[in-house]
Amino acid sequence: MSQPGIIRSLGAHDVLSAVMIEQAGFETVFMGGFGTSASMMGLPDLNFLGLMEMVEASRRMAHRLDVPLIADADTGHGDLHNVMRCVEEFEGSGAAGIILEDQAFPKRCGHFGGNRVIEAAEMVSKFKAAVDARNDPDFVFIARTDARGTHDLDEAIDRVNRYCDAGADVAFIEAPRSIEELETICRRVEYPKLVNMLAFGKTPILSAAELQELGFKFLVAPIDSVLITAKAMREMAQVFKRDGHTKALQAQMVDFDEIKDILGLKDYLSLHEQFKS
Repeated sequence: MSQPGIIRSLGAHDVLSAVMIEQAGFETVFMGGFGTSASMMGLPDLNFLGLMEMVEASRRMAHRLDVPLIADADTGHGDLHNVMRCVEEFEGSGAAGIILEDQAFPKRCGHFGGNRVIEAAEMVSKFKAAVDARNDPDFVFIARTDARGTHDLDEAIDRVNRYCDAGADVAFIEAPRSIEELETICRRVEYPKLVNMLAFGKTPILSAAELQELGFKFLVAPIDSVLITAKAMREMAQVFKRDGHTKALQAQMVDFDEIKDILGLKDYLSLHEQFKS
């Protein structure tokens, strides 16, 4: 379970990984564009997925989970009317909230480099439109800025404060470069703050306790499930090609009974007994 006062979330790249994250006891699940693009299309996070592909991925995941799902809505997929539709679609999918970011199209992973951002005033308008489109007042908006990479930390801090002033609930500055920058964010951002602990990324990796002490409210590890799965799949393919079977890897597998329990097989097989006449 999470440390008191900080909410930890793992990124899920498909529904099975989301189910296993929930079963591990996490209070939320995060569905990011990087993992979804990798799992659905085998492609990098470079806008290959459109709005409805992400919404449908969110719908499948949210309907299988009992804990809240936070989904990556990228830039809102267009102008103000697109942002409003984006909110309506994700809210209708069962997601508990979305991340909206200020990158210019075509957006890319914030740790790739070469990013561009729109004017802050334009993003403020997007958040005002998003708030207007929201039906459920508990639906959460996380305001992400990539201005740390395109401008500087001062600009990024100014932007997330403005976005939250316009109605966003949580502030998220992508890719701070040092512990000192993380400390500065917590001192100068007036709203609940999310931090991205991206494996092999630009931000130093700290523990949940350390991040909580700095003042962060939310912590996400967005792509670890993709990285672990990719390594395991590559090793499995190599072993099977070498041996013609995967016996050498059985200690790294859940067994057949375990996967049936993870998927809830007994619950479904018991339905005939439960509802028999």
